[in-house]
Amino acid sequence: MVWFLIYLLNILWTMAGTNTQTRSSCSIPSEQLPWVNDLQVQMENSVTSSDFPNPSVLIAMNLVGAYNLEAQKLLTYELMASDTADLTTGQLALTIMALTSSCRDPGSKMSVLQKQMENWAPSGPSEEATAFYGPSLAIMTLCQKNSETTLPIAVRFAKTLLANSSPFNVDTGAVATLALTCMYNKIPIGSDESYRALFGQVLKAIVENISMSIKDNGIIGNIYSTGLAMQALSVTPVQPKKEWDCEKTMNIILDEIKQGKFQNSMSIAQILPSLRGKTYLDLPQVSCGPDHEVQPTLPNYPNPPPTSASNITVTYTINNQLRGVELLFNVTIDVIVKSGSVLLVVLEEAQRKNDMFKFETTMTSWGPIVSSINNIAENVNHNTYWQFLSGTTPLNEGVADYIPFNNEHITANFTQY
Repeated sequence: MVWFLIYLLNILWTMAGTNTQTRSSCSIPSEQLPWVNDLQVQMENSVTSSDFPNPSVLIAMNLVGAYNLEAQKLLTYELMASDTADLTTGQLALTIMALTSSCRDPGSKMSVLQKQMENWAPSGPSEEATAFYGPSLAIMTLCQKNSETTLPIAVRFAKTLLANSSPFNVDTGAVATLALTCMYNKIPIGSDESYRALFGQVLKAIVENISMSIKDNGIIGNIYSTGLAMQALSVTPVQPKKEWDCEKTMNIILDEIKQGKFQNSMSIAQILPSLRGKTYLDLPQVSCGPDHEVQPTLPNYPNPPPTSASNITVTYTINNQLRGVELLFNVTIDVIVKSGSVLLVVLEEAQRKNDMFKFETTMTSWGPIVSSINNIAENVNHNTYWQFLSGTTPLNEGVADYIPFNNEHITANFTQY
């Protein structure tokens, strides 16, 4: 009898150990909540019938509680109908998390993702850090479904991450932290403790890198990587040496919200869960409640006096000096647009004035990205893309979101990473 009690206590202790989830978060002051509510309304109002439904938006809505139920239903139905063949590993993982947190059966999508990750392998030890972003989302998704069948995949992934020598990327590090934290907390009972040691070792390395990316003002990486990084730091079982000041990060993000820095629905979807004290690891606990609309409290904006938009001049340069690319060029044009226009308008006006500035875009969850300028297209196999800079500083926002200022010099530089 005594032996049985000891055995039972050991099982209970092991179960508790595998499900322990560290939480280190801070809350929004009540007087600031209307700003966050407004941000959520803005994100939900962006939902329209689309060939490119965004699962990250639905995940955010499910985590924090949707205001607009019609938008929530529309996104759910469109994601259910999405073709798996058209999705990357990361997009497929996000789609599954969005559907399961909406109480919808993802069908064959889960087995497709499992197969993709069983066959996954990086090209080498210096593989670009961003190449681990999608697989991290996949392991997080598979872990939440069945950590036991995910264990061998996660072990191989963790060892590969440990051996990788490419420069650190905050976004990738954050989702990798969430994925490996899920595995760390859900190691199957009876498994070798070396698995926990491995996940802990990798988590320690990643979390230290995230910690070193925290700026003096609290931003982690940049304002658009901060949301995922906040999720990671709030749940990791391995804390960094330098203590994270969550309130400082929260305050600077609230300031950025008031300045209108979060206009893109994807950027809102990634920051909103952290503002509400939620992470992607909370998705299995989301309950599908009764259908009823909730009216949020919104901020009272002062009514600005009506003004007529003045014109601004933007200097725009397109540059390709990469060897091995047939057409080399460096061409500059001055473009006049209305004040407040986004960069995409500048590109369209430059194209209208000079055929050399013709460009093409590809739609992504972050909006359109410029994939080709003057017939020179990005190439994943050659690690090339079009990078936009203000002066010498890379832009953090896309062409459909960034608003140039008067006499700014924007450069589109064909770049290899």
